[in-house]
Amino acid sequence: MDPFKTKSRSAMRRQREKEMRYRTILEAAESLFARQGYQQTSIEQVADSAEVSVGTVYFYFKKKEEILINLMEDIGFQLRKLLGTEFRRAEASPEGLKNAGLAFFNSFCLNFPEKVSIFYRESVGQSVEVERQRKKLHMQITADIEGALIRIREGQKIRYHDDDLSPELMAVCIVGIYERVACHYLLWKDSPKSDIMKLAQGAVSFTLGGVDSLIVKKEYSE
Repeated sequence: MDPFKTKSRSAMRRQREKEMRYRTILEAAESLFARQGYQQTSIEQVADSAEVSVGTVYFYFKKKEEILINLMEDIGFQLRKLLGTEFRRAEASPEGLKNAGLAFFNSFCLNFPEKVSIFYRESVGQSVEVERQRKKLHMQITADIEGALIRIREGQKIRYHDDDLSPELMAVCIVGIYERVACHYLLWKDSPKSDIMKLAQGAVSFTLGGVDSLIVKKEYSE
């Protein structure tokens, strides 16, 4: 038996176990934060739900705030990946922007209400560090949409009212509108799924109309 191979496999197994415990703690915290609130959830409750010791939780996270920040990073990554995939499928066209908007409501919001709760409610007003993470994710998502609008401009050979400022302005508006719609109808009114799907169509049509209003109907000159 090769002792180096045995050691390598053992190290790999320990690494997998560490990653599993890390994910288990995050999943337990996500459920608790969304259900009973971040402030109302203790490290002891997270440990109990994850079926690990309090010491194990503190091994991975120095304080509860770090759990929330890591959750936000995970949720932000999943959301950006979803939107980017939908946009690329339509080859940088306005249809891709529409599909990404519908995916935000129908795939993300409806399928992951706990993530929506943490992303838009439980992370608000917690600390400087959490707010810094919120700002970072907001800026990343806005930049993603701005980049999509620029690629649409280049691919469709159109001009915006202001080619330097319009893409960023439209991206900021889209992110803001979708966030408000999600908060109003999912977190505050707890609207039924059928209503959300109808509202998604309306919100996406509204934002696409705004984009269209800032397009100068003129192709680039050859």
